[in-house]
Amino acid sequence: MTPMKVVVCVKQIPDPADPGALDPETRTLKRDVKLILDESDSYGVEMALQLVDAAGEGEVTLVSMAPNGERSGLATALAMGAASATLISDPELVGSDALTTAKLLAAAIKGQEPDLVIAGAESSDGYTGVVPEMIAALLDLPSVTAAKSIEVDGDELKVKRQTDGGYDSIECPLPAVVSVTAGVVEPRYPSFKGIMAAKSKPVDEKSAADLGFGSDQVGWAGSGQEIVEVANAPTREAGEIIEDDGEGFAKIVAYLEKMKLI
Repeated sequence: MTPMKVVVCVKQIPDPADPGALDPETRTLKRDVKLILDESDSYGVEMALQLVDAAGEGEVTLVSMAPNGERSGLATALAMGAASATLISDPELVGSDALTTAKLLAAAIKGQEPDLVIAGAESSDGYTGVVPEMIAALLDLPSVTAAKSIEVDGDELKVKRQTDGGYDSIECPLPAVVSVTAGVVEPRYPSFKGIMAAKSKPVDEKSAADLGFGSDQVGWAGSGQEIVEVANAPTREAGEIIEDDGEGFAKIVAYLEKMKLI
């Protein structure tokens, strides 16, 4: 039986119940608070653990990028059963865009030579939805998105990919990068034993320089984007109320025609 090594990309985010505020200078979300494991990534961790259990031998490792050496979210994933983690943390990373983030994560993953890389479809605080595909391109690996189920058969990966009408059956060789949709599995709750064990599991902290990046390649200096303005979403306007006077259906049809929906 061949051991299986799965790397899971996890993001640590401000608690959605208390998301904090924007930095007025950088117009980015302040991350100087305790961060938690992004719920969307907990599905990836659980999927990885189940795949290793099915293989009968192997391990799940984590890769994350966060400021201030933050490890609270990693601790949750380690308590779920992951064996170890790599944390990319460096003050120079502030302002890094999605592509820079993908480059750093890919560099940390490459040296581990995993059989499979799993990520959430998109983070709950950024919603770019592009980092997993960028990682796959940088590592020159097949990429499968929106997976609702994953099966490993020897050196082949079988994925049911979520679609609007059901799912597509995808097969590709390993190693590969797969992003999973929320709700594909039920993430386990860390047990007390798991929480205690997580405290002694290794977390390898790396800087940008450790991964071969100069200060001009990361953060605001290396970013291809600039946040010029942050504004509140417009207030939703009240909808049109149609009272049925016996001709309500005609008014609805006329409204749908006006909106070019029919």
